[in-house]
Amino acid sequence: MKGQYLILPVVVAVAVFSSPSRASTILNSADSFAVLGGSTVTSSGNTILNGDLGVYPGASITGFASGIVHGVTYSGGAVAQQAESDTLLAYNLLAGETFTQSLTGQDLGGLTLTPGVYKFNTSALLTGMLTLDAQNNPDGIFVFQIGSTLTTASSAAINLLNGAQAGNVFWQVGTSATLGSDTSFDGSILADQSITLEAGTSLSGRALALNAAVTLDGNVITVPLAVPEPDVFSLLAFCAFAFGICNCFVWRCKTVRS
Repeated sequence: MKGQYLILPVVVAVAVFSSPSRASTILNSADSFAVLGGSTVTSSGNTILNGDLGVYPGASITGFASGIVHGVTYSGGAVAQQAESDTLLAYNLLAGETFTQSLTGQDLGGLTLTPGVYKFNTSALLTGMLTLDAQNNPDGIFVFQIGSTLTTASSAAINLLNGAQAGNVFWQVGTSATLGSDTSFDGSILADQSITLEAGTSLSGRALALNAAVTLDGNVITVPLAVPEPDVFSLLAFCAFAFGICNCFVWRCKTVRS
């Protein structure tokens, strides 16, 4: 009986603290890549990648002599090939989602969006700040289906609110994505063609290009944590539950002894 009481809090801890992000289930082997190019990956300046770097079917990765890759670099080969294959599967899956709302013709800047699937028939533009409000649901998913290009103006930004997670934001781009200089961007970009990050831009997510190049310029790209950190409420709830279990165990021990 004692073993059963001790195991239960551990099970609860796993349930609370080990829920995988949606990205890990959608992207599969591509989940660990900060950057994945189809033809080439080029960088100028002091780019920092907190995640893996790869290219396939191309094999050219240049410009990282002054950059840093906190991960593994794959220039062609089976690992990059599998990651590209999984990216294509994820791309098609995201493209096939039923959209919640059409934003065709609207600038994303100034909008506040809740979890859902948002569609642009052609291009999408972000000027200023886009707010993504998860409404206290850290598992809330944001998907953007973009028919052609994704472009941000200089110094554009995304604000994650009320538990929104960068690992649960996806940008499915029909052609190419260009993030303007000094943009602060969140989410995984899956582009059919190229992805360009201009000088000073940071990305909490992934730049995954299926058929063309990824071009970088002194950027910081960080793969989001696979496991969202627990919020204060979850932590307190767990502690209270564990404390209750311990008290119950102590009470049973006293009962048996008496």
